[in-house]
Amino acid sequence: MMDFHIHSVFSDGELIPAEIVRRAEQIGYKALAITDHADQSNIDLVVPRIIKVFREIQPFTSVVLIPGVEITHVPPKLIPELAKEARKLGAKIIVVHGETLVEPVKEGTNEKALDSDIDILAHPGLIKEEEVKEAAKKGIYLEITSRKGHSLSNGYVAKLALKYKAKLVISTDSHSPKDFITKDFAVKILKGASLTEKDIYRVFKNMEEIARRKS
Repeated sequence: MMDFHIHSVFSDGELIPAEIVRRAEQIGYKALAITDHADQSNIDLVVPRIIKVFREIQPFTSVVLIPGVEITHVPPKLIPELAKEARKLGAKIIVVHGETLVEPVKEGTNEKALDSDIDILAHPGLIKEEEVKEAAKKGIYLEITSRKGHSLSNGYVAKLALKYKAKLVISTDSHSPKDFITKDFAVKILKGASLTEKDIYRVFKNMEEIARRKS
């Protein structure tokens, strides 16, 4: 299992990074990213802290550790510049909190995120077909999620991604110990989103591709 959407105590998660790494290692994770929620108020604190702790922990774990960030509830017009700042600070994986069905994310967030230097659009809700086409064109990954509530639109996102050949990943959006999942459970979630065995294989290959490029 690989997971590129996890939160620590640096935003609204329950665990410190060291415990995240150990718990993930114990259930067989091969790679992970901590992507704490950020806006203009804390991005310069969150990203460098994750980079520092991962640099120190990496020699002691087999899990590939990738520093990241999740740009969250930022006014859409400000997303491109904040993504640039995240890159300058050293974030390897940039996630944008998409227009989920269960939170009041501002309309236009999906569109502006896809016009930015990001890697993953998280739980993008009722994403428009033109936006899925844009994700496919730019190689931005769309997220299938195991997180309660956000997962309500998994089937819809998967359907359009397959139609327009956009790349999919599966992530947990973990905030607590109970949120981590095994690869076997990830497969069940993907099957629940109507992906075939061949489609599921591609999802995991996409995850491997990210780990290779970003580590």
